[in-house]
Amino acid sequence: MTTFLRHSLWGLACLIAVCMTSPAQAQVIKVKQAELEKVESAWLLNANFGIELPSGLENALKKGVTLHFLVQFELTRSRWYWFDEKAVNVQRQVRLSHQPLINQYRINAGGLALNANSLVEALRIAGTIGGWSVIEVSAIDADKQYEAALRMTLDLGKLPKPFQVDALNSRDWSLSGEWLRFPFNASMSSVTGRK
Repeated sequence: MTTFLRHSLWGLACLIAVCMTSPAQAQVIKVKQAELEKVESAWLLNANFGIELPSGLENALKKGVTLHFLVQFELTRSRWYWFDEKAVNVQRQVRLSHQPLINQYRINAGGLALNANSLVEALRIAGTIGGWSVIEVSAIDADKQYEAALRMTLDLGKLPKPFQVDALNSRDWSLSGEWLRFPFNASMSSVTGRK
């Protein structure tokens, strides 16, 4: 009887632990569409991300905290004899801020600065990447098959220090991005990846 009771209590404890950890899922930034387009000596990336801010991040943004997003692009080639070869690994920062006095949002990305009148418009602009040169033609072999990978995440390291502590302890501050992976062959003129 004591063994049965011990197993029952153990099972109940495990069930409670699972129920308590499931709501803490991080919010996700999703890649809606990505396309690599070949120009003269490079491949340009065009992509759209769906960004939804949790209430904690939205409130912080409206109070003057700048949000830094990190867009990562990788191009890898698998090798049977060793680790995968990383042919390309590039990053790009996208900054989103709110100017309370004029009630406008400002987006800085790739050397461009744009304004938006609403948060929905600002997130759409921040989640749009156009004409970003990610692959030099000379860096890859046209006869080999590669895998392209793309994601966007909130860069917690760029938040002010007090907010970094909140980000580690609260799901309202968690905003992660899923990788979109798709095959890439340099002999094509354009390559599209979708989720």
